[in-house]
Amino acid sequence: MTPPPLSHQKISRTAWMTLGILGSTLLITMYGETMLLPAIPDIIKEFDIPYDTSSWILSSYLISGAVATPIAGKLSDIYGRKKMVITIMIIYIFGISLGGFSPDITFLVIARVIQGIGISMFPIAFGIIRDQLPEQKLAIGVGIFSSMFAAGSVVGLAIGANIIENFGWRTTFFSIIFVAIGLWFIIKRYISDNHDHDIMTPLPKTDIVIESSLNKLEKRYGRSDIRAIDIKGTITLAVTITSFLLVLSYSESANVTGSPLVPVFLSVGAISLVLFVFIERRSESPLVNLQLMTNKMILSANIILVIAFLSMFTVFQTIPVLVRSPQPLGFGGSAITSADIQLPFMIVFLLFAPSSGFIVSKLGNVKPTLIGSIVSSIGFFSLFVFHSTEFLVATNLSIIAAGLSLMQVGGFDIVLQSTPRQFSGISLGMTVLFNLIGGSIGPAVAGIYMQSHQVIKKDIIGSFPSPESYSLIFLTIALTSLVPIVLAFFLRKKLTPIPDGLSVRKA
Repeated sequence: MTPPPLSHQKISRTAWMTLGILGSTLLITMYGETMLLPAIPDIIKEFDIPYDTSSWILSSYLISGAVATPIAGKLSDIYGRKKMVITIMIIYIFGISLGGFSPDITFLVIARVIQGIGISMFPIAFGIIRDQLPEQKLAIGVGIFSSMFAAGSVVGLAIGANIIENFGWRTTFFSIIFVAIGLWFIIKRYISDNHDHDIMTPLPKTDIVIESSLNKLEKRYGRSDIRAIDIKGTITLAVTITSFLLVLSYSESANVTGSPLVPVFLSVGAISLVLFVFIERRSESPLVNLQLMTNKMILSANIILVIAFLSMFTVFQTIPVLVRSPQPLGFGGSAITSADIQLPFMIVFLLFAPSSGFIVSKLGNVKPTLIGSIVSSIGFFSLFVFHSTEFLVATNLSIIAAGLSLMQVGGFDIVLQSTPRQFSGISLGMTVLFNLIGGSIGPAVAGIYMQSHQVIKKDIIGSFPSPESYSLIFLTIALTSLVPIVLAFFLRKKLTPIPDGLSVRKA
């Protein structure tokens, strides 16, 4: 019997169930990320910390996820994907339990680091899903998976704001524990992954290698190497990211002006970066495969996705402070007001992400990426010019969300379709790694501007970011948003589809 054409292949019931259950892991992970957003001003006040230090509430979560993601991916190759998802869920539950007892910022950041390990479930879970989806339906899977990202953010903001307003921000952590435990039992009972039993099987001979560098990669890295964990690379990567973020945090802090800590962190970061590149070039199983990254299509798509995540988390850090700062420096709103203004962003993202997957599956991945880049850039420039009222901010965030949803789904699909199947785990792991690094930089950038441009309000104890700080933040991300447009035009010229769904460079 002749198999149906790729375009007419259907997603099985098992695949839909797996997509829904594992997508829920991303939902609760993003709930844990966004539930605290409306409370950032409360934490700053309660712990008496500067605005740049408060950026670590988000950044520590993302850095931890960035470092844990490649490690978890390698461990899933050794012990099985399902076992790793279950193990990571246990660690995540432990982290959110600790967060509810935070007596100071240090304890809270440590709890957030443990929670951040939960992000490493994303590439592992999607690896399970990918094996059950037809090749031509991958974009739909990416879109639905991305919609869980937005759904978790919607739930996190809506429920988190009300919990913060009525019971305090620590209670938000306890609100998710039993849901996470229930999901753990569902995954253990209903999810199966046939790939776990075929870890050591030979590489498929039918996979197409689209770059000469990837041909070399296939010869160099066999399945026997997946058991190696790049500990040295992991350590140097963690030191590099943390050091450079500490440079950003300390460089503009008024109480440490002239401190020797800045050059120390800068030197440590530079040295560890050089060591990381050296280690990755010699490693048998690198966290970041430099040969794979020489693929211009994969590299361009990754840069687009990094900027999308950086911009998104810059906004996440900024909006709650703008909304809850006293008038005329801010809107003088509550935690619920902060959530209400950000909810349109999350809701539009939730609605557009699944439809973006269908759009990409029909039109290809480059055109939607280009359109999304242009739309999000328009939204960011509009936010820079018009952010004086709650309505204007909410409207501009909605425009930005529509563009970013197209960018992310299209960008991820470019990476997946441009990577031979045997290297998809490596490539997706690197993409998630870079995105989380970009996301961790965003809050630090926002914190620097807010810390370095403050105004003392005489009738209220304490200082607050000036209106100029918000303009600088929005201008910075608006200018940065132009880069994906340029790269999308480059991809449009360089990529052309071929029947099997991969993309190759024009001759």
